[in-house]
Amino acid sequence: MKKNIQNLKFLFFIAIVIVSLSSCKDEVVKTFTYHTQTPYYLSVADIRQMVVAEETPRAIAAPGKIYIYNDFLFVSEPNKGIHIIDNNNPAKPQFISFINIPGTADLAINNNVLYADSYIDLLAFDITNPRDVKLVKRVEDVFENLYINKEKGMVLGYKDTIITYTQNSGDIYHNGRGEMFTLTNSFSSNAKASYGTGGSTAKFTLQNSSLYTVDNNSLKTFNVSDEKNPAFVKTINLGFGIETIFPYNDKLFIGSTTGMHIYDASNPLSPKKLSIYQHVTSCDPVVVQGKYAYVTLRSGNFCRQGVNLLEVIDIEDATKPKLISSFPMINPHGLSIDGGNLYICEGLSGLKAFDSSNIYNIGQKQLSFIKGFEAIDVIAGPKSLIVTGKDGVYQFDYSNPANLIQLSRINIDSDYQ
Repeated sequence: MKKNIQNLKFLFFIAIVIVSLSSCKDEVVKTFTYHTQTPYYLSVADIRQMVVAEETPRAIAAPGKIYIYNDFLFVSEPNKGIHIIDNNNPAKPQFISFINIPGTADLAINNNVLYADSYIDLLAFDITNPRDVKLVKRVEDVFENLYINKEKGMVLGYKDTIITYTQNSGDIYHNGRGEMFTLTNSFSSNAKASYGTGGSTAKFTLQNSSLYTVDNNSLKTFNVSDEKNPAFVKTINLGFGIETIFPYNDKLFIGSTTGMHIYDASNPLSPKKLSIYQHVTSCDPVVVQGKYAYVTLRSGNFCRQGVNLLEVIDIEDATKPKLISSFPMINPHGLSIDGGNLYICEGLSGLKAFDSSNIYNIGQKQLSFIKGFEAIDVIAGPKSLIVTGKDGVYQFDYSNPANLIQLSRINIDSDYQ
């Protein structure tokens, strides 16, 4: 009996210790502040009532796609709008206006008419006077993949949010990890058209009086022969993982995470599939010059199985594309080709220039490597080499690719929300 009582006392003592320990906390408090995009639902009716108009210039908080038209540089800001910059002097670019476009991402320009997406709609703006932009057409319900509930007219939007997260650290019986998750073209012209130049990560492009757009799994065609009255024509299913589109002659080269799709667009409003060049799962922009396509493959957040390569593909017979050569890269993103020189963005590692006159030894012909900034996409424009990244939009004199000279930098104001 005495022994049982002693056992009970011991168990009671252990219980008290456990309770005491579980209630003891180190009062050290950790606070985390971070930027994210918070999802929220929007009604189509509300979206179409939002102000879509030219406004006074504003700072760029997060650059998206870049586009050159005449002496102007257009920089999209995802979900917010498009900045118009007078780039007559690349050493001194001047902000002149901002087009407020909720839910935008991509753009293309045809004879002074700018096309841009606004969630599920395509918008057309008259930019004859870039300081007095006018909305001239809204084509409704063409990007239906963004609907969350079409019957109720609801789409998913994202808003910039600053979140402060407080954690009491040192709590014995809590994991204390404080895990946080964030939701996160070539120039062409003809007698009747005047198009601009987009980057290699573009999802909008123009060719033969037609506008082409791609989303995650499809190609859409629009008749823009009447520039101010774009008309949706058809949707072509492409499969999954579609990322970019690039026009060349009468063909469309569409980059995806699994390969490059080639379409014959000689009948502009009804492109026909010619072939698919397949590769390992990788993020995949593409540019074309002559009989070769240049493709960058990279690993990344959505391409974890990917490789980091430049591939050169013979497309002389577009029905049978074949790999000619490949070269290791660090983490290649967008690219641009200008005659015998190739420019490749290496993400956080910077920008590289190569002599591409011999397709078999491009990797051994590096001309320059500019480090110290992030490079996501690049356009070899008529006046400058334009490079965009999360920390700014840079312009370089590239008359000598072996000695790229920075002309200007448009800074990013991440506090401007």
